[in-house]
Amino acid sequence: MKLQVPTFKSQRNSKQKTGATSFEYPEVNDADWSIREDSTAAKHPFDLEERTARFGEAAIQMLKRVPRGPNNDRLIDQLTGCATSIGANYCEASEGVSKKDFRNIVSRCVKEAKETKFFLRMIAASEPTLTNDARTLYREAKELHLIFASMYRNTKP
Repeated sequence: MKLQVPTFKSQRNSKQKTGATSFEYPEVNDADWSIREDSTAAKHPFDLEERTARFGEAAIQMLKRVPRGPNNDRLIDQLTGCATSIGANYCEASEGVSKKDFRNIVSRCVKEAKETKFFLRMIAASEPTLTNDARTLYREAKELHLIFASMYRNTKP
């Protein structure tokens, strides 16, 4: 199904003319943002969406303990992006339209998991006090990388 593209300039810029205001989210506690369906699940759940979500949450929790500074800010931003996008890309892949689409998006999961391993290594080098936490997350990122690489290899276009 092909979507209709606006043909008139007034149709494309309708939001600008209506005077739309920005929406602000209400302030909430950190505990309110944690959403889990089942807190009694195993350490490595078979549901890959849940596993990647937990991995992203764990990475964010570790990164909250990294001191902000000129040498760490870039590492924090990069690791936050790649660690959380593994799960986001997998959620997108599971809704793929075709095998080719699924394979393409899973390849992004492979790349993001590999990038996550690299930045976890850099965080461990930058902050030696967090080496054990980074090592634990590195192992999980490696397992996710192997899982997605296997999915990529076994999916024929």
